[in-house]
Amino acid sequence: MAPLPRRQFLLGAAGLAAPALTPSLVRAQAASARVVVVGGGFGGATVARYLRAWAPQVQVTLVEPARRFATCPFSNHYLAGLRGWDSIVHGYGGLRAAGVHVIHAQADDVDADARTLRLHTGQTLRWDRLVLSPGVDMRWDALEGYGEAAAEHAPHAWKAGAQTRLLRRQLQAMPDGGVFVMAIPDNPFRCPPGPYERASLVAHYLRRHKPRSKVLLLDAKNNFSKKELFLQGWQALYGGMVEWVSLARDGQVVRVDAQALEVETLFGERHRADVLNVIPPQKAGFIAARAGVVDASGWAPVYGEDFASRQVPGVHVLGDAALAGPIPKSGFAANNQGKVVAAAIAAALTGRAAPTAWYANTCYSLLAPGYGISVAGVYRAQQGHIADLPHSVGVSPLDAPPAHRAAEARHGAAWYAAISQDIWGR
Repeated sequence: MAPLPRRQFLLGAAGLAAPALTPSLVRAQAASARVVVVGGGFGGATVARYLRAWAPQVQVTLVEPARRFATCPFSNHYLAGLRGWDSIVHGYGGLRAAGVHVIHAQADDVDADARTLRLHTGQTLRWDRLVLSPGVDMRWDALEGYGEAAAEHAPHAWKAGAQTRLLRRQLQAMPDGGVFVMAIPDNPFRCPPGPYERASLVAHYLRRHKPRSKVLLLDAKNNFSKKELFLQGWQALYGGMVEWVSLARDGQVVRVDAQALEVETLFGERHRADVLNVIPPQKAGFIAARAGVVDASGWAPVYGEDFASRQVPGVHVLGDAALAGPIPKSGFAANNQGKVVAAAIAAALTGRAAPTAWYANTCYSLLAPGYGISVAGVYRAQQGHIADLPHSVGVSPLDAPPAHRAAEARHGAAWYAAISQDIWGR
């Protein structure tokens, strides 16, 4: 349902790469314009690449601390032993070859009045437009007993990297007959289907290597993305190995004892784990708060037409850090938003008319090798906000035959290969 509108959007946006008849003054201004992008993930790297393509006279600088970026999408495949680590890690050589100036540093502060960005190295970058795509940070104060030190015993693995590798080592060391406990937060958070895909692939790993084990999901919600599809898949694939405890059944975790690998729920029930995966509530990445673009929710409100900040002129915020209405916090969505933002900035700096803002998202989830499901949606900007396009949101059918599930698994793998090539050139 989603691919056709998305193709139409991309074809329309691609037209921005064509030469435009603009006054020489506008061209001169564009040639001296400086756009700084913070965050080299699905959103920020997309903006940098496409802005260079659509407005090659603009100076584009990408600030990203990691020299190689590990993606949260498909990190669950790594946990289950279905992929190697290098398959989900991407470098920035392709962006440099496209003309993007890449600086590997931490962004420390923003002066919106002076239009400068300070890096942890002491370097200061001047900008005419600033794009923030910093992903998420954990709200370390949201769960009693759970902080950065606790995450070394009970990893969240919600930022791909050392935490992901730690969780895999713990899973491999878990005894047969052990319990893998996952604490899942309330909305909004990065990748709404992600915890449930992780539970599925952990169960796949355990069924093969530690078949007497169990996966226990303690959830702060009563509903989640693709719920009926996940529940049906768990039963078909894993029998009683996966147990989901909803908010109504006292699934909300409120306290964590990481040393003891124990959690306590709202009404006092305690659960002990052999491997404890705590996914805490989240907020926009640190630099978004320093830039003044977040509100009391911890996320950044934006205008739907171009993801410009509602609070600070000249700044755009996209991806997981943004409050984007019904659009989920996914890699697909961030890549799509990155193209809209790049098109809008290119139009503004070169005197062209900005395109109509359309957005699309598809979230693929793998429950086992050859068993995939998905949810898709199309959205548009309306008077500064973002709304679902009527009748555009759809999910995989229940009771689908094995061939359908296998096709969706292939589609998910093809999407990851294509988007990695699109963004990082790999």
